[in-house]
Amino acid sequence: MTTKVFIDGGHGTTGIEIAERLAGRPELTLLTVPQERRRDPGARAEALNGADVVILCLPDDAAREAVALIDNGTTRVIDASTAHRVSAGWTYGFPELEPGHRETLARSRFVANPGCWPTGFLALVRPLVLGGLLPADWPVTLSGASGYSGGGKAMIAEYEGSGAPGAFRPYGLTLAHKHLPEMQKYAGLAHAPIFAPAVANVYRGMIVEVPLHLHALPGAPSVAQVHEAIASAYAGSPIVRVAAAEESAAMSGVAIEHVGATDRLELFVFGNEASGQVRLVAALDNLGKGAAGAAVQNLNILAGLPETAGLRV
Repeated sequence: MTTKVFIDGGHGTTGIEIAERLAGRPELTLLTVPQERRRDPGARAEALNGADVVILCLPDDAAREAVALIDNGTTRVIDASTAHRVSAGWTYGFPELEPGHRETLARSRFVANPGCWPTGFLALVRPLVLGGLLPADWPVTLSGASGYSGGGKAMIAEYEGSGAPGAFRPYGLTLAHKHLPEMQKYAGLAHAPIFAPAVANVYRGMIVEVPLHLHALPGAPSVAQVHEAIASAYAGSPIVRVAAAEESAAMSGVAIEHVGATDRLELFVFGNEASGQVRLVAALDNLGKGAAGAAVQNLNILAGLPETAGLRV
């Protein structure tokens, strides 16, 4: 028996990437709405209710509308929008968040796919909060750069048209980015972090960085302790890799395309014991583990399939 999957919004960037990862998988049946019925609300509702798992690749309001159209008690939903990421009744779709979260996710009916920036941020920060190395009320800052595909069709057209913006452009200058609520909630922080994102003139890829003054933290943890806390959190993971201390020490930098068009997430701890400082860095594909890859990983978990099936690891 196969799992029936419907991608609502399958013609957008994330939807296309998800479909590519699901193509040719005999354990899945992809439901589609015929071209001539795409504007028929009844056809859409039929597909939503006929699926075992629906993946929503829609703007927030359309995602809420899609959920309201599901009138049965069995269809499970993975929402790739920001509509439900901090909503009651929804499980956050980052299996690696903390011990036991994968099992909670597997039992869930409604799953909110994480944002790309929060994926890198939480991977770096959550183990430190859980381990008591980073107090919940600590003022945290993150920065980095993402490929322009993270901005959707409008930004892709802007960068690929004539008169494209420059090589590097900071944004989110109001300090009220839509990813902040999920970053604060799932990191377990008392205050939202200062978030300083930028977009780079590359199609895909992402670097997320969290700098910390270890000497100012309670107990003044060492660089080695920080590395151990992060590395132990993902030991044995087929998707999240933490670079060994000696590997990081030998590096002169991390390219925004470090993981390529894959669904991997790679983490680095760059530190200076003498100064008591670290730069925690996450490298991922904003369309991979930051979007489509995460949705497929969550689908596999919901369907009881091998977690990396269809993924580019």
